[in-house]
Amino acid sequence: MEILTISAVTLRRFILGQQGLWPGRRWRGKAGVAAALRSGSVVQIDPLNVIARSHDTSLYSRVLDYQPRQLDELLYTDRVAFDYGGTVFIHLMEQLPYWRVVMERNRCHGRWAAFAELNPQVIDDVRTEISARGPLGGRDFKGNNVGRGNYRGSKDTGLALYYLWFSGELMTAGRRFGTSSANTSGGSFDRLYDLRERVAPTKFNRAATSDEADAFFSIETFRKMGILDARGFRNWFSGMIQRKVGEGEAAERLAALQAAGTIVPIGMAGEPKDRRYILAVELAHLEALQADRVPEDWQPIAAHTSLEAVVLAPLEIVSARGRARLLFDFDYVWEVYKPVELRRWGYYTLPILYGDRLAARFDSRLERAAGTLRILGFWLEDWVHVDESFRAALAAGFRRFMTFTGAEQLECAPGLSAETKCLFEMF
Repeated sequence: MEILTISAVTLRRFILGQQGLWPGRRWRGKAGVAAALRSGSVVQIDPLNVIARSHDTSLYSRVLDYQPRQLDELLYTDRVAFDYGGTVFIHLMEQLPYWRVVMERNRCHGRWAAFAELNPQVIDDVRTEISARGPLGGRDFKGNNVGRGNYRGSKDTGLALYYLWFSGELMTAGRRFGTSSANTSGGSFDRLYDLRERVAPTKFNRAATSDEADAFFSIETFRKMGILDARGFRNWFSGMIQRKVGEGEAAERLAALQAAGTIVPIGMAGEPKDRRYILAVELAHLEALQADRVPEDWQPIAAHTSLEAVVLAPLEIVSARGRARLLFDFDYVWEVYKPVELRRWGYYTLPILYGDRLAARFDSRLERAAGTLRILGFWLEDWVHVDESFRAALAAGFRRFMTFTGAEQLECAPGLSAETKCLFEMF
């Protein structure tokens, strides 16, 4: 059987396009947010709000006219999706039965099972209180201080809330949003917990079998990650289902998916021994890209990324945690949790997508009271040719980013080079 062999450019464009980041935004408004989530877009929840929260920036990058309230409504009013995981991602509500299997594994194993064994009364008290009073957050419980040894909470009641959420008894019912002042992290983002049966629609409040969950996550791994080799499939699949997966099991699952026609093998140019796999339903997209065509259903409703650069979220799936180097040869690390002396770029440095490549990064601060986005640092990649086309795309991208963040003006910090300031003179 002859297989499709693709170039590195095709690989990059496919991963970007499958995530809805290239060749431009193809969804709009609240309905577009739901469509992005249903398409397989990976959105990680993070509370930090220096410029904007990472999950909101992820959706701004994909959805025209995105506003954070649209996601809040889908999550906490419409119940189209829910958040879950040790690393918190957004999942469609109809997937809850499969995640219930993962939740049960988290309840029975590891350090949270040990916590439950040592703290049954605290857990029962928290469960009883929420059952009686409805949605509550960590601040609604007095609790006992357990120190700073656990970043999930500083009180035993906070840890109990997390355990009940992680094990699936509770779900996120909403958020308690706080106000912010200039130069702060943007206010509180406290989770409000309620009983699962009061959050999840009845038709989804059931648990799949272990085999059903394994079958679902075998395919979901490819929906989220796009193209995987055998090792990548094993690692991501194991991480999703929260159990060890041996090489033999992973190989058997790949073989079964291939035999069923669910996935197909592909090759990489210059790497004759490297076999990767893709969902069969995505093969037409890949063939179009390899022929240097944009798939018809990927056509943007707004400007192409070569005409309007796009700021990516710090936890964007295509670039976070070392993936920017593999896909773009772009060395990116979000440095908010690094000590100042170890930062190479800056506290809140974000990548910029131009065309199908990461062209630059910038560090900034949003001064909310003054309505000012202050550029603290800006670094171009060596391959970028700064011409009028690039300047126009950068300007268009930053104008949209400013609208998204609520900034009314942009200013460059005094220490920036004249060349950098020149790039932003249009503001």
